[in-house]
Amino acid sequence: MLFNSVEFLIFLPTVFLIYWLVLRQNLRLQNGFLLLASLVFYGWWDWRFLSLIFASSVVDYFCGLGIDRARVQNNKRLILFTSIFFNLGVLGFFKYYNFFIDSWIQAWANFGVVMTASTLNIVLPVGISFYTFQTMSYTIDIYRNQLQPTRSFLSFFTFVAYFPQLVAGPIERAAVLLPQITKRRSFSYTSAIQGIHLIVWGLFKKVAVGDNLGVIVDGFYGNVGLYSQSHLYTIFSIIFYSFQIYCDFSGYSDIAIGTSKLFGIDLNTNFNRPYFSQSFSEFWRRWHISLSSWLRDYLYIPLGGNRKGQARTYGNLFITMALGGLWHGASFNFIIWGALHGAFLAIERMFKPLKIPFPAILNRLFVFAVVSLAWIPFRSLNLTDTVNIFASFFKNGSGASLPLSYFDLAEGVLLTCIVVAVDLCEERGLVFKNWFTVVLLAVLLIFLGNWRALSFIYFQF
Repeated sequence: MLFNSVEFLIFLPTVFLIYWLVLRQNLRLQNGFLLLASLVFYGWWDWRFLSLIFASSVVDYFCGLGIDRARVQNNKRLILFTSIFFNLGVLGFFKYYNFFIDSWIQAWANFGVVMTASTLNIVLPVGISFYTFQTMSYTIDIYRNQLQPTRSFLSFFTFVAYFPQLVAGPIERAAVLLPQITKRRSFSYTSAIQGIHLIVWGLFKKVAVGDNLGVIVDGFYGNVGLYSQSHLYTIFSIIFYSFQIYCDFSGYSDIAIGTSKLFGIDLNTNFNRPYFSQSFSEFWRRWHISLSSWLRDYLYIPLGGNRKGQARTYGNLFITMALGGLWHGASFNFIIWGALHGAFLAIERMFKPLKIPFPAILNRLFVFAVVSLAWIPFRSLNLTDTVNIFASFFKNGSGASLPLSYFDLAEGVLLTCIVVAVDLCEERGLVFKNWFTVVLLAVLLIFLGNWRALSFIYFQF
């Protein structure tokens, strides 16, 4: 079920009213109803994939209990590996099986060896990358003695399947979300108003900004060979995609956080105006915060972090970000994107001792420009398109005809400026969260929104 669909417009108020008016006196019934609503929400795409969520929940629930009860360290480690092997095995099969088989065949083909292998018509379950990482962190934290396992399977299953953040995050830690599920909740008018504001703002970013910019971006990336001949269209498409993916993904996160507030549960902030970052490390403290912090705590630090010398630190950064790119999908384009960011972080750390002062505005523009260029392989359909786009910068633009009017271009610039202006105000401490803002955004949504119920970009990951 999409947040920007008619079905969700009916689903959310219905769940909200039953949750607070009928079940507010009974926590167990509230959690059971939240779980049921979550399963309906997820099963709306394909009910068969509910079995994967159930299996992941069962395995990690009992693994968590097993790790806690085991008295021998080797037994704890064995149970932890069972959890990790199961989760990564399921994720690897559905997300990477065909990718690795095809890559293996192509690698041998480069040496003149012809190999054949059958690949499967595998459908990627929506949100599998998110809830897999969420349940894995649960067992890892128990193994590290940072968390006590819950004895309630209902609470744990609700934690895994909680519908506001199930499909595309934020990736919640059990230490933060589980205690909120296991304790009584009371309705808060203030929290509900904050939630409504976030939902409307998130819908505006997704439907009015992201989806409209997507029309321009899709036209460019759908025919790179032709349109990359126009420097104007290339530059605007690169910039617009930076804001499309930001508004699409942060819009989802805002809606998820706002929806959760309606049920008295707080989710972590997932975006913090990342395009105002003055460094690449700051960018990753502001962009997809739940994933970047997960990669830091469960991959970068276990690899050694910055504790084993500079060369090892640079390598750890590179490996972490390259694997972070692979997490996004089975494509060399994603690996290249992650590797680029790993290289940016390593180079930045290498030159950090020089402490060369630059004005903040120049730092921000530089980081935004480099991040935007790095989005090219992320968005391109294949490596050939990526190469063609970068090669076009060194050619004379032929002025190829654009598949859009200057009015569409102006609308894209205007929508982008609105997002930048609001983020700038919030960056400086001016937060507009009142009914006037909600009504104004709702009116803009009606007139500017692209209401074709387009899927969110990160649903494919």
